Amino acid sequence: MYAWIWRHLPGPVWTRTIVAVLTLAIVVLALFEWVFPAVSALLPFQDQTVTDG
Repeated sequence: MYAWIWRHLPGPVWTRTIVAVLTLAIVVLALFEWVFPAVSALLPFQDQTVTDG
């Protein structure tokens, strides 16, 4: 899969590297800004089972 993506990126190696890093940064930003907050309400990580003793 990564080889297919790499072959379809335009330009020489340095351009491909910049485009790949920028794409990865955009995907990570989108995950942290929109996907993770939307899904966090559905996950049980906010339920605490440890109490002060």
